[in-house]
Amino acid sequence: MAKAFKNGSKGITGTLHSAERKLIRELFNDVIAMLDERAQLHQLPEDLDPLYALTGMRPESMDLPEISDPALAKLLPSASDDAAVAAEHRRLSEADLIAQKIGRLREAQLLMETDKLVLDQHSATRFAQALNDVRLVLAERLEIRDEADSARVAQVLDASEVQTPEEYMSLVYNLISWVLDTLMSALMDAEF
Repeated sequence: MAKAFKNGSKGITGTLHSAERKLIRELFNDVIAMLDERAQLHQLPEDLDPLYALTGMRPESMDLPEISDPALAKLLPSASDDAAVAAEHRRLSEADLIAQKIGRLREAQLLMETDKLVLDQHSATRFAQALNDVRLVLAERLEIRDEADSARVAQVLDASEVQTPEEYMSLVYNLISWVLDTLMSALMDAEF
């Protein structure tokens, strides 16, 4: 069973057992795969103007398709309700956002090598961001839209009673939420 993150003299520490670590690593990997698929759309052709290749920016003529997966849209939200502004923002910044998220998720995967995690504030913040990305995807898959949906998911606490894929995903969501909540509490304690 996981032990809550705490702020102490060695830093922010918490414990996750092997099955929990394996599950969370797989979730990090799933989110990386989603982001990698979107990153493929940012591949620039080899015959592109060298200036674009140097900056990594897409020319205005190379529009990106809309994001069709609602969970991926939670990770890469639109910057504006104005379609033209949103498209321009995606063209200029989405590749960098994807790279940042993948970097944090990969760092978080590496942290899962031992039962006890010992983090400094910077590592804890990045780990929390990676956990939050997983939580956003799970929340979208569980269709959590309001307090009633949240309450429905929060009721699933006993693994022995889980019978459906949605109940299993709810259990996983609750674990990720608990780990993230304890990590955020420890981070807040470290700041004061």
